[in-house]
Amino acid sequence: MNFKRIRLRLSSSQVIILGFMCVILMGSLLLSLPFATQSGESAGFLDALFTATSSVCVTGLVVHNTATYWSAFGQAVILMLIQIGGMGVVTVAVTVTMISGRKIGLMQRSTMQEAISAHHVGGIVKMTGFILKTTLLIELIGAALLSIVFCRDFGPLRGVWYGLFHAISAFCNAGFDLLGIEESYASLTAYVSQPLVTIVIMLLIIIGGIGFLTWEDVRTHRLHLHAYRMQSKVILASALVLIALPTAYLYFFEFSGGAWAGKSVGERLLAATFQAVTPRTAGFNTVDLTQLSETGQSVLILLMLVGGAPGSTAGGMKTTTAAVLLLSTLALFRRRETIRCFGRRIDERVVRDAVAILLMYLVLFIFGALVISRIEDLPMLTCMFETASAIGTVGLTLGITPGLGVASRLILIALMFIGRVGGLTLIFAAISGAQHYAARLPREKITVG
Repeated sequence: MNFKRIRLRLSSSQVIILGFMCVILMGSLLLSLPFATQSGESAGFLDALFTATSSVCVTGLVVHNTATYWSAFGQAVILMLIQIGGMGVVTVAVTVTMISGRKIGLMQRSTMQEAISAHHVGGIVKMTGFILKTTLLIELIGAALLSIVFCRDFGPLRGVWYGLFHAISAFCNAGFDLLGIEESYASLTAYVSQPLVTIVIMLLIIIGGIGFLTWEDVRTHRLHLHAYRMQSKVILASALVLIALPTAYLYFFEFSGGAWAGKSVGERLLAATFQAVTPRTAGFNTVDLTQLSETGQSVLILLMLVGGAPGSTAGGMKTTTAAVLLLSTLALFRRRETIRCFGRRIDERVVRDAVAILLMYLVLFIFGALVISRIEDLPMLTCMFETASAIGTVGLTLGITPGLGVASRLILIALMFIGRVGGLTLIFAAISGAQHYAARLPREKITVG
């Protein structure tokens, strides 16, 4: 009997999803090993799965204190997963292929194009090399600067390790930290007034969050902003606005009285700026977020949902999505038939994608919060903060994650995964190919608003 050879053909979206799943599974198995914890007892598969998902999806939500629960091996595994997740599973795979000297096929190039949100397949291998070199250089510079302070506080050996760990965690927008030695889940609160640590961490977050294509524009055109891609211009403008406005709010309304009354202008401004930068989407904090007002926490929720730039180490629904929705609204108010930005016209398909992404993120984060609030009997705003942090792959928390039950943790795991690979990527992976019809249905008007 003759059998035909069946060849499994996977789309780029399916390859990306399976890649992330495989790395998460591998990380879960490694973190389940007894010597991955300081106690020598296995963490349990669910805890290991949660930590591995949070690491690969560069989120930062944890169920155990990273500094005191995981051993040096466990912390190294977490750092490896953060690096792979931050650069992207496909980017790492292509890098390994390049180093081994093997040829990069068309399928790999196409998958890489989708993974970094590039517009063209051409030059994608060269772009991968640029990403790798730039990533390592920035992380090493950040590690060296952070080690200056950490070596002073923790000694040479631990100081260098802390510098490297936090530099990679910040650049990859992960939010994992090793500073919860004296106080659990303290993050960077001990360094709220330390300019070197906070400024370096902020710069690493911003650089990692603006996207690989924006890096290329900066490298190619330097300060000639007019020569940048429209996408890069939108990303940089959005980042500036989303840092400046929240900083102003936090400075004048959250850090103006109470315990902050005796602080200097510089200390308050540093704290406000850091808290404005980190929700998109790093997960570090230098102040106790539970002390913020409900308005302040709501502002952080909005920032977490927006996230960083496409093709970056950050998550969220992306700054370009928010910008396109805003520009579409302004065009409607002005009764313009086309959406304009920096002297260019935005395709209507992009607007439809942006609307779908927004609706998907809102439904998932609100529905997840409703379920967790009902199961755990917790305030809705607190649960919304955690689910926004999960789907935005941020890692900021109001302290409820370690105490959540199995069902709530599984919800957060699902939200972290969706937030990292992207909602549209999941949909495109599930639906094979676009359907084209020669005929069109009759058009009829429907009133909205």
